[in-house]
Amino acid sequence: MAKYFGTDGIRAKAGEFPLDYDSVYALGRALVSLAEEEGLARKFLVGRDTRESGAWLETAFVHGIRDAGGTALCAGVVPTSAVSLLVKRHGFSAGAVISASHNPYFDNGIKIFSSRGWKIDDGWETRLERSLVSPPKKVERRGGAPDPLPELAVEYRDHLKSKFDGLAARTPLKVVLDCANGASSGLAPDLFRELGIRVEAMACQPDGRNINAGCGSLHAEGLARRVVETGADLGIAFDGDADRAMWADERGRLLNGDHTLFVQAVQMKAGGRLKTDTVVATPMSNLGLEKALEKMGIRLVRAAVGDRFVLEKMAALGANLGGEQSGHTIFLDDCPTGDGLLTALKMLEVLAERGGRMSELVREFIEFPQVLVNVPVIRKTDFSEFPEITDTLAMVRETLKNSGRVDLRYSGTEPLARVMVEGEDKAQVEELARRMAAVLARHLGRREP
Repeated sequence: MAKYFGTDGIRAKAGEFPLDYDSVYALGRALVSLAEEEGLARKFLVGRDTRESGAWLETAFVHGIRDAGGTALCAGVVPTSAVSLLVKRHGFSAGAVISASHNPYFDNGIKIFSSRGWKIDDGWETRLERSLVSPPKKVERRGGAPDPLPELAVEYRDHLKSKFDGLAARTPLKVVLDCANGASSGLAPDLFRELGIRVEAMACQPDGRNINAGCGSLHAEGLARRVVETGADLGIAFDGDADRAMWADERGRLLNGDHTLFVQAVQMKAGGRLKTDTVVATPMSNLGLEKALEKMGIRLVRAAVGDRFVLEKMAALGANLGGEQSGHTIFLDDCPTGDGLLTALKMLEVLAERGGRMSELVREFIEFPQVLVNVPVIRKTDFSEFPEITDTLAMVRETLKNSGRVDLRYSGTEPLARVMVEGEDKAQVEELARRMAAVLARHLGRREP
């Protein structure tokens, strides 16, 4: 099991291990060695989001690659999915995105993609982590981030534009975009306007520290208000690296990745494009989604939390649609990773084709009451080592029986235990979630002195 790689790469406070200069430099060198061991060319692509730490982390990583005899090209500030696409298209041996996704600016991370544009597997993670056990000391700091190649971002934009050219000619659409002051800020508004969509953009002025700050996919309340105020057809909120998208319908109701999966599954099945009549989600997806899809003759299969695991399950089942409630959606016929811009354009395409409102498109999906509680922990010990935790978990399951679900797991990116409880009775769900969280805090939380 990887120690530093979580469900979405390495993530930590920028400047602290394993995201200090020396460790990131060592990781760049290790990537070159790993490519050589695999018989791959020493050619890599690097992109990043708008965090103030991104430039020096990119410098450390790229210099590690180059000092080990590799070639590194930089795409600059681009969505994560751009790197996934371009790595495969141009025959890079691997790609890396320097981003902490939805986290605040002082965090950062490194996501690494294989030559086919997939996030690397456990084997590659374990081998790369060896470089972090004892990274070189006193690495020479070299100023100036490598010059980005703007044509790479243009290629990604043109790729999306070609897929949806003429979209607005079907039905004029107006959207409000919340770019989270992140990687989509310099790209999404212009792209959507070039496609003929009327756009009001917000949170599009990154300063290195305002990424995800009261905006984006985790803070979409302002977006929802603006949709109602302007009479827009849809509000779209991206996260910091634009690999996820969330929604506000025309009434200002906030919608999530489960709604995306429902709308797209119904549309794809109607068009004969939903392979195996199967959608892959995770334990966090609402039971109501499963029930609604079942009525449409569509099977919902759950993978472990993390878009990488969703992708692996999709490939195993031959499915071409999957995603997470958090907003990652994978259209495997188009891209092997979550792409917020692609997802947004596909949702607008459905609106244009069906001539309806977003609220109407999701009307048949009735969510079960669901509560998610995050419990800060000081260690991530196996839950089975604590009888009170396992006994309480068994009690919750017995109480819910077949009318609800409980999921208990550790976050792959933060020191948190996550409790998810859902069922038909909201008050009961809230009480069971509180009881489960209290037991976790008692055994794994920080004790007051």
